Amino acid sequence: MSAQDHDSIPVWTWAAPALASGLLALKFTHLVPSDAAPVLILAGVLLGAAVFAAVHHAEVLALKLGEPFGSILLAVAVTVIEVALIVSIMLSGAEGSDFVARDTVFAAVMIVLNGVVGLCLILGAGKHFEQTFQLQGASSALAVLGTLATLALILPNFTETTVGPSYSILQLEVIGLEALLLWGVFVFVQTIKHRDYFLDLQGTADSAEAPHEVPAARTALVSLVLLLISLVAVVLLAKVLSYPVDAGIAAAGLPKSFVGVVIAVIVLLPEGLAATKSALVNRLQNSINLALGSAIASIGLTIPTVAVVSLAFGQRIALGISPIDITLLVLTLYISALTLGTGRTTVLQGAVHLVIFAAFLLVSAVP
Repeated sequence: MSAQDHDSIPVWTWAAPALASGLLALKFTHLVPSDAAPVLILAGVLLGAAVFAAVHHAEVLALKLGEPFGSILLAVAVTVIEVALIVSIMLSGAEGSDFVARDTVFAAVMIVLNGVVGLCLILGAGKHFEQTFQLQGASSALAVLGTLATLALILPNFTETTVGPSYSILQLEVIGLEALLLWGVFVFVQTIKHRDYFLDLQGTADSAEAPHEVPAARTALVSLVLLLISLVAVVLLAKVLSYPVDAGIAAAGLPKSFVGVVIAVIVLLPEGLAATKSALVNRLQNSINLALGSAIASIGLTIPTVAVVSLAFGQRIALGISPIDITLLVLTLYISALTLGTGRTTVLQGAVHLVIFAAFLLVSAVP
């Protein structure tokens, strides 16, 4: 890829947020009916396009910043989209909105640790037989993720101050602060204190993969502006589509909790594609950075945000997951510790993760 190609901005990456903004302007000025089927279909298409555009511009900025800053930026961008979707549904007052944060965060963790990691291991091992990564970085990230997942999704079921799978106001404030601080410490370690733990081992990357040119400052600045526009468009389009999504899931006979799976799939699809692409060129370290970093940011940033929204608007949120989901989460963390505990992976580990992912989808659709 030449520098000239890299400094050019693909038409679709600015057209998608521009068209999304235009549709939103027509909708909010009541020039188009917001409940008309063609408008909703177009809104759904533009929502997906805006998500991909946002991640594309985040990737451009990531190349400008370098690794592991690029993986962090992608994770934060995806998490901002996720939080926007969650908060928009919470504030819509739809039935089950107090569970959407829990369902989305849990789904994101299961999709990342089983679906994305499993697919990366299967595809990477299929092409390169056995792949390696930095054990110190992966084990550190998994330790943070396991702690955050337990505090956010399991512990609320066993507190005695409140009835049900939720924290009291004081507990929610402390847990939200702890989640944010732990995410901040992890980012500090990843970028400053032990940055070398999260970089590709020399000689592991596919030699056929041409190095990417660093984008010019002007291109990076334009991508930053378009990234912000894309994120705003995602937020507002999610607000438009919140009721139709709920209605569609109900019409399909799926449980309300499946809304979280839909949100997680929407926001993680582009990042999942980026992770699998890295695995195919034998950059499994980058795939793990993307996957685990995304899951850590999903909890470390989402829980504090929804805690603030809950306290500001007096809206109860339930965080504790069901016994079935606890079983799957504990199994996932255990298998992930085995997978990431040697620094080497094969197709067998990928198959195990994909089997757990299939079980997650099954109990999500048919509890």
